[in-house]
Amino acid sequence: MTVRVRFAPSPTGQLHVGNARTALFNWLFARHHGGKFILRIEDTDIERSTAEYTQGILDDLRWLGLDWDEGPDKDGAYGPYIQSQRMDTYRSYIEKLLKEGKAYPCYCTKEELEKRRAQALQEGKPPRYDNRCRNLIADQKKAFEATGIKPAIRFKIREGNIEVHDLIRGDVMFNAAEFGDIIIQKSDASVIFHFAVCIDDMLMNISHVIRGEDHLPNTPKHILFFEAFGAEPP
Repeated sequence: MTVRVRFAPSPTGQLHVGNARTALFNWLFARHHGGKFILRIEDTDIERSTAEYTQGILDDLRWLGLDWDEGPDKDGAYGPYIQSQRMDTYRSYIEKLLKEGKAYPCYCTKEELEKRRAQALQEGKPPRYDNRCRNLIADQKKAFEATGIKPAIRFKIREGNIEVHDLIRGDVMFNAAEFGDIIIQKSDASVIFHFAVCIDDMLMNISHVIRGEDHLPNTPKHILFFEAFGAEPP
């Protein structure tokens, strides 16, 4: 296996010591195994991402003595390496999921979702989405669209357990029942970070993901995206 790892910061602020630590581990792993270290800028948060923060990340990594084999300023076979330049790719995969019945439009408003979340917490239930838009018929969808509501797109979470093979924690099991169907595209057509990450990892042939432990609860959802496209997770 050719080792390909990535450091994928969001340019919404300055590089902090946790970012630097993650970048260093990825860089060391790639260099130790004679692999490739990829720098990818994850700027799906368009409102908070800036070119200045992007440049700051590049400058700080160089100051730390870290170099990359592929990235925003060092093109490779899998570019571009800035997510805002890859939106057409993400949307093509969302269309694929819609056609295959693995995703669906959701017309719930932000206010409705917040109200249901608060009610679930008050009742001691998990504040997950209740999947109410999953089985809407064509006439119901037309009625929502006639009101001018722009839908988000949700990914269908399958039933059963999801096993995460973690090289530090070992095999970690998650119950898919804990998750509601998750948004992959917002009503403004912007793509969610978690979805974009998986598409990029898949298309860039990332072999290992080395990141903070805070991402462990997100990993089962990421694995489901790989499953949906018939791809092997890193």
